[in-house]
Parts: sequence; structure tokens; C-alpha cells
Amino acid sequence: MTYTVNCSILLTELPLLERPAAAKAAGFDAVEFWWPFDTSVPTDAQVTEFENAIKDAGVQLTGLNFNAGKMPGGDRGLVSWPARSAEFQDNIDVVAGIGERLGCKAFNALYGNRVDGVSAEEQDAIGAENLAKAAQGVARIGGTVLLEPVSGAPKYPLLKAADALAVIARVKEESGVGNVKLLADFYHLAVNGDDVAAVIENHAKDFGHIQIADNPGRGAPGTGELPLGEWIARSRELGYEGYIGLEYKEPQETAFAWAIRERASR
Repeated sequence: MTYTVNCSILLTELPLLERPAAAKAAGFDAVEFWWPFDTSVPTDAQVTEFENAIKDAGVQLTGLNFNAGKMPGGDRGLVSWPARSAEFQDNIDVVAGIGERLGCKAFNALYGNRVDGVSAEEQDAIGAENLAKAAQGVARIGGTVLLEPVSGAPKYPLLKAADALAVIARVKEESGVGNVKLLADFYHLAVNGDDVAAVIENHAKDFGHIQIADNPGRGAPGTGELPLGEWIARSRELGYEGYIGLEYKEPQETAFAWAIRERASR
């Protein structure tokens, strides 16, 4: 099983740039990140420092988010946010550059919350346009844009797999791009009441990425009630060949105890 550690939600006891090395020390060879900077266009020095932390740790960067705004403050993406559309577009080349230098091919574009004073139709039109531009921007390095249903954000409009798939279909119809894919976060889908097993049966071969956390609590696998192992195994059987992103909340000292037990039982 090929896991990738989300270093933006795990190992948070450590400074951000120390987390790739900690993931490596815990036995993992791959990491992913939410956008690790405060702005869409960080300085060259900031980018270099981030890239060096990945390279020096000896891990592969497998996923990177586009700038999604202030996540702790409730922001969930800039894609469909009219007032920050230009900021999102400015972010595309930076993201693609990091991906090119580090060999990363998957880039998560959080769609954005509904905003007051703007119609859903206008936001969705801007969202489709920006997703197409992002897809075109990362296509030059063989990249894929990921689109994700999210839970726990009342104004975020993509709650179930069908919601994200409808946007993906619109983007393809309007712009012709084919490198926007569903990010199937089994935790978010389950919390939002989606039929995760059915989503897997119908779409696993086309998943752009899988992320996992258990529910309730968004903790490590085995801390809740979700059949994560079964869902992952079925996704593999149906053709999903990518990484499994570990995107859950757990203290560093116990973050990967389940993985140790899993390896020991083989």
C-alpha cells in the first residue's frame, strides 16, 4: 500500500519544514501539502526553502494544493471566489513550477465557499473558467487538477461526489480539458452522507486521488467506524493505482501506530 503523509494536518507539533523529514523517519517516502505559503506568489527564497525541505528529507512530493486562502479562518479555496480570481490565476504558474522541479503531478484546487452578493451562477462560471486555466497550466508538466467535496464548511457547495463530478463535466464540455479529476476523500464523503461504496463502484478507476480519515473525529484509521481498508481495497480492484493520502488529525507520537500494526501483521 502506497501512502503519502499530509504534512499540513499531521506532524503539526513540528515546524512545517521539519515535517517531511519526520514523515521519512516514520517510514514513509511520500508527502503532500496544502498550500504552504501565506500568499499566492511567495518569494523565490520561500519557494526554494520549501523545495529544499522536501529534497533534503528524501521524500517525494505527491500532492500540493493551490492557494485556498486562510483555511483556519474558514476559507476553502479561491477557484470560484470572484474577488480573488486573479489571485488564483497568479498562483497557477507558481504551483506548476514547484511541481515541475519536484516531480509532483497532482494539484488540489479547493472550489471556494459561496460569497454574499454574488449569484451561484456567476461563481460557478468563474469556477469553471479558473479550473480550466489551472488544468491548462499544469498540463505542460503532465499534471492533474483535483476537485474535492468537503465537509464542515457550511458555505462550500460541493458536498458529494456528484457535485464535483458535475463541475468536472462542465469544465470539460466548455474548455475541452480532460485533466481535472475527482479527489475522493472518503472522510468528507462519508460525513456528508454520500454512498461511498457506490461512488467507488462507479468512479474508482477515474479517481485522481484518494484521501482518508476515520469518522467520527477525523482521526487515524481504526479510531472510528469507517471501513477504510475495504474501500481502499475495492478502489484498487477497480483500477485506482495512485497514492492514499493520510489526511487525519492525530498526535505525532501515535500518528502512525496503525500503520506499524498493519506492517507487523503481514
